[in-house]
Amino acid sequence: MELIKKYFPYLLDKQLNQLHSLQDLYSYWNSYVNVISRKTFYDFYQRHVLFCLGIAKVYSFFPGSCVMDLGTGGGFPGIPLSIVFPKTEFILVDSVMKKIKIVKNIVHTLHLENVKPICIRAEKLEKKFDFVVTRAVKKIETIHQWIKNKFKDKSYSNSKIINGTFYLKGGDISDELKKFPNAMEYSLYHYFNEPFFITKKVVWISN
Repeated sequence: MELIKKYFPYLLDKQLNQLHSLQDLYSYWNSYVNVISRKTFYDFYQRHVLFCLGIAKVYSFFPGSCVMDLGTGGGFPGIPLSIVFPKTEFILVDSVMKKIKIVKNIVHTLHLENVKPICIRAEKLEKKFDFVVTRAVKKIETIHQWIKNKFKDKSYSNSKIINGTFYLKGGDISDELKKFPNAMEYSLYHYFNEPFFITKKVVWISN
Protein backbone atom coordinates (compact mmCIF):
# COMPACT_ATOMS: atom_id res chain seq x y z
CA MET A 1 0.00 0.00 0.00
CA GLU A 2 2.90 2.36 0.55
CA LEU A 3 3.60 2.23 -3.17
CA ILE A 4 0.01 3.20 -3.91
CA LYS A 5 0.21 6.16 -1.53
CA LYS A 6 3.56 7.15 -3.02
CA TYR A 7 2.33 7.35 -6.60
CA PHE A 8 -1.30 8.33 -5.98
CA PRO A 9 -1.13 10.82 -3.09
CA TYR A 10 -4.40 12.49 -4.11
CA LEU A 11 -6.64 9.49 -3.39
CA LEU A 12 -9.37 9.93 -0.80
CA ASP A 13 -9.51 7.88 2.41
CA LYS A 14 -12.39 5.86 1.03
CA GLN A 15 -10.37 4.91 -2.04
CA LEU A 16 -7.30 4.06 0.02
CA ASN A 17 -9.39 1.88 2.32
CA GLN A 18 -10.88 0.05 -0.65
CA LEU A 19 -7.44 -0.55 -2.13
CA HIS A 20 -6.13 -1.61 1.27
CA SER A 21 -8.90 -4.21 1.52
CA LEU A 22 -7.96 -5.86 -1.76
CA GLN A 23 -5.10 -7.99 -0.49
CA ASP A 24 -7.12 -9.65 2.27
CA LEU A 25 -10.06 -10.20 -0.07
CA TYR A 26 -7.95 -11.81 -2.75
CA SER A 27 -6.02 -13.84 -0.20
CA TYR A 28 -9.33 -15.29 0.96
CA TRP A 29 -10.80 -16.01 -2.46
CA ASN A 30 -7.50 -17.24 -3.88
CA SER A 31 -7.63 -20.11 -1.40
CA TYR A 32 -10.71 -21.36 -3.29
CA VAL A 33 -9.93 -20.42 -6.90
CA ASN A 34 -6.51 -19.48 -8.21
CA VAL A 35 -7.45 -16.10 -9.71
CA ILE A 36 -4.01 -14.65 -8.97
CA SER A 37 -0.79 -16.62 -9.41
CA ARG A 38 0.39 -17.80 -6.01
CA LYS A 39 3.96 -17.24 -7.22
CA THR A 40 3.36 -13.49 -7.44
CA PHE A 41 0.86 -12.98 -4.63
CA TYR A 42 3.66 -12.05 -2.20
CA ASP A 43 4.14 -8.86 -4.22
CA PHE A 44 0.43 -8.17 -4.62
CA TYR A 45 0.40 -4.37 -4.65
CA GLN A 46 3.32 -3.88 -7.02
CA ARG A 47 2.72 -6.70 -9.51
CA HIS A 48 -1.05 -6.47 -9.63
CA VAL A 49 -2.56 -3.27 -8.25
CA LEU A 50 0.12 -0.73 -9.17
CA PHE A 51 0.79 -2.39 -12.53
CA CYS A 52 -2.90 -2.04 -13.40
CA LEU A 53 -2.99 1.54 -12.17
CA GLY A 54 -0.30 2.35 -14.70
CA ILE A 55 -3.20 3.01 -17.06
CA ALA A 56 -4.32 5.79 -14.70
CA LYS A 57 -0.93 7.47 -15.15
CA VAL A 58 -1.32 7.43 -18.92
CA TYR A 59 -4.96 8.55 -19.09
CA SER A 60 -7.71 9.84 -16.80
CA PHE A 61 -11.10 8.38 -17.67
CA PHE A 62 -13.76 11.07 -17.76
CA PRO A 63 -16.93 10.90 -15.63
CA GLY A 64 -19.76 9.10 -17.37
CA SER A 65 -17.54 7.16 -19.74
CA CYS A 66 -17.91 3.41 -20.09
CA VAL A 67 -14.93 1.03 -20.00
CA MET A 68 -14.80 -2.70 -20.70
CA ASP A 69 -12.22 -4.80 -18.84
CA LEU A 70 -11.66 -7.61 -21.32
CA GLY A 71 -10.72 -10.97 -19.80
CA THR A 72 -10.87 -9.52 -16.31
CA GLY A 73 -9.97 -12.81 -14.61
CA GLY A 74 -9.99 -11.91 -10.93
CA GLY A 75 -10.88 -8.30 -11.62
CA PHE A 76 -7.71 -6.77 -13.03
CA PRO A 77 -7.26 -4.09 -14.17
CA GLY A 78 -10.94 -3.21 -13.77
CA ILE A 79 -11.31 -3.23 -9.98
CA PRO A 80 -8.27 -1.06 -9.13
CA LEU A 81 -9.20 1.36 -11.92
CA SER A 82 -12.82 1.53 -10.81
CA ILE A 83 -11.68 2.57 -7.33
CA VAL A 84 -9.51 5.37 -8.72
CA PHE A 85 -12.24 6.47 -11.18
CA PRO A 86 -15.50 6.08 -9.21
CA LYS A 87 -17.52 8.16 -11.70
CA THR A 88 -16.62 5.95 -14.65
CA GLU A 89 -18.64 2.81 -15.46
CA PHE A 90 -16.63 -0.41 -15.68
CA ILE A 91 -17.98 -3.59 -17.28
CA LEU A 92 -15.79 -6.54 -16.23
CA VAL A 93 -16.01 -9.32 -18.80
CA ASP A 94 -14.79 -12.90 -18.57
CA SER A 95 -16.04 -16.20 -19.99
CA VAL A 96 -15.17 -18.20 -16.84
CA MET A 97 -18.11 -18.18 -14.43
CA LYS A 98 -16.17 -19.15 -11.30
CA LYS A 99 -13.95 -16.11 -11.74
CA ILE A 100 -16.88 -13.77 -12.32
CA LYS A 101 -18.57 -15.10 -9.17
CA ILE A 102 -15.50 -14.12 -7.14
CA VAL A 103 -15.35 -10.72 -8.81
CA LYS A 104 -19.01 -10.13 -7.98
CA ASN A 105 -18.34 -10.94 -4.32
CA ILE A 106 -15.39 -8.53 -4.20
CA VAL A 107 -17.36 -5.78 -5.95
CA HIS A 108 -20.21 -6.26 -3.46
CA THR A 109 -17.89 -6.23 -0.44
CA LEU A 110 -16.20 -3.02 -1.57
CA HIS A 111 -19.52 -1.35 -2.50
CA LEU A 112 -18.28 -0.56 -6.00
CA GLU A 113 -21.45 0.82 -7.52
CA ASN A 114 -19.73 1.71 -10.81
CA VAL A 115 -18.77 -1.89 -11.61
CA LYS A 116 -20.76 -4.63 -13.37
CA PRO A 117 -19.15 -8.07 -13.81
CA ILE A 118 -20.55 -10.19 -16.66
CA CYS A 119 -19.82 -13.78 -17.66
CA ILE A 120 -19.75 -13.61 -21.46
CA ARG A 121 -17.35 -13.70 -24.37
CA ALA A 122 -16.50 -10.15 -25.41
CA GLU A 123 -17.49 -10.81 -29.01
CA LYS A 124 -21.06 -11.57 -27.92
CA LEU A 125 -21.49 -8.51 -25.72
CA GLU A 126 -24.04 -6.17 -27.30
CA LYS A 127 -22.80 -2.89 -25.90
CA LYS A 128 -20.59 -0.04 -27.09
CA PHE A 129 -17.74 1.38 -25.03
CA ASP A 130 -15.54 4.44 -24.89
CA PHE A 131 -12.50 2.37 -23.93
CA VAL A 132 -11.33 -1.18 -23.39
CA VAL A 133 -8.64 -2.13 -20.89
CA THR A 134 -6.91 -5.48 -20.65
CA ARG A 135 -3.97 -7.11 -18.95
CA ALA A 136 -3.18 -8.74 -22.26
CA VAL A 137 -2.08 -12.37 -22.35
CA LYS A 138 -3.17 -12.94 -25.94
CA LYS A 139 -1.47 -11.14 -28.79
CA ILE A 140 -2.70 -7.62 -29.52
CA GLU A 141 -3.88 -8.53 -33.03
CA THR A 142 -6.10 -11.30 -31.63
CA ILE A 143 -7.67 -9.05 -29.01
CA HIS A 144 -8.13 -6.24 -31.53
CA GLN A 145 -10.22 -8.57 -33.72
CA TRP A 146 -12.47 -9.44 -30.77
CA ILE A 147 -13.30 -5.85 -29.91
CA LYS A 148 -12.91 -3.79 -33.09
CA ASN A 149 -16.68 -3.20 -33.33
CA LYS A 150 -17.28 -2.49 -29.64
CA PHE A 151 -16.59 1.24 -29.56
CA LYS A 152 -18.88 4.24 -29.53
CA ASP A 153 -18.69 6.38 -32.66
CA LYS A 154 -18.15 9.64 -30.81
CA SER A 155 -15.20 10.33 -28.54
CA TYR A 156 -15.41 12.86 -25.72
CA SER A 157 -11.72 12.77 -24.96
CA ASN A 158 -9.91 16.09 -24.77
CA SER A 159 -6.49 14.58 -25.45
CA LYS A 160 -4.74 12.86 -28.35
CA ILE A 161 -5.98 9.58 -26.88
CA ILE A 162 -9.48 8.91 -28.21
CA ASN A 163 -11.72 5.83 -28.04
CA GLY A 164 -9.58 2.71 -28.09
CA THR A 165 -7.86 0.03 -26.05
CA PHE A 166 -5.25 0.18 -23.30
CA TYR A 167 -3.10 -2.97 -23.17
CA LEU A 168 -0.91 -3.75 -20.16
CA LYS A 169 2.12 -5.57 -21.55
CA GLY A 170 5.63 -6.64 -20.64
CA GLY A 171 8.80 -7.39 -22.58
CA ASP A 172 9.51 -6.79 -26.25
CA ILE A 173 6.27 -6.38 -28.20
CA SER A 174 7.72 -4.77 -31.33
CA ASP A 175 6.52 -7.65 -33.54
CA GLU A 176 2.99 -7.35 -32.13
CA LEU A 177 2.88 -3.65 -32.97
CA LYS A 178 4.02 -3.94 -36.59
CA LYS A 179 0.40 -4.01 -37.76
CA PHE A 180 -0.47 -1.01 -35.59
CA PRO A 181 1.77 1.88 -36.73
CA ASN A 182 -0.34 4.42 -34.85
CA ALA A 183 -0.05 2.63 -31.51
CA MET A 184 1.23 4.73 -28.62
CA GLU A 185 3.57 3.00 -26.16
CA TYR A 186 4.18 4.28 -22.63
CA SER A 187 6.95 2.85 -20.47
CA LEU A 188 5.72 2.43 -16.89
CA TYR A 189 9.27 2.90 -15.67
CA HIS A 190 8.75 6.54 -16.58
CA TYR A 191 6.06 6.72 -13.89
CA PHE A 192 7.16 4.07 -11.37
CA ASN A 193 10.85 3.78 -10.51
CA GLU A 194 10.85 0.23 -9.12
CA PRO A 195 12.93 -2.26 -11.22
CA PHE A 196 9.86 -4.43 -11.83
CA PHE A 197 8.52 -1.78 -14.20
CA ILE A 198 11.59 -1.52 -16.45
CA THR A 199 10.02 -3.84 -19.04
CA LYS A 200 6.36 -3.02 -18.32
CA LYS A 201 4.29 -0.71 -20.49
CA VAL A 202 0.87 0.55 -21.43
CA VAL A 203 0.02 0.45 -25.12
CA TRP A 204 -2.89 2.44 -26.52
CA ILE A 205 -4.43 1.59 -29.89
CA SER A 206 -7.36 3.46 -31.39
CA ASN A 207 -10.50 1.65 -32.41
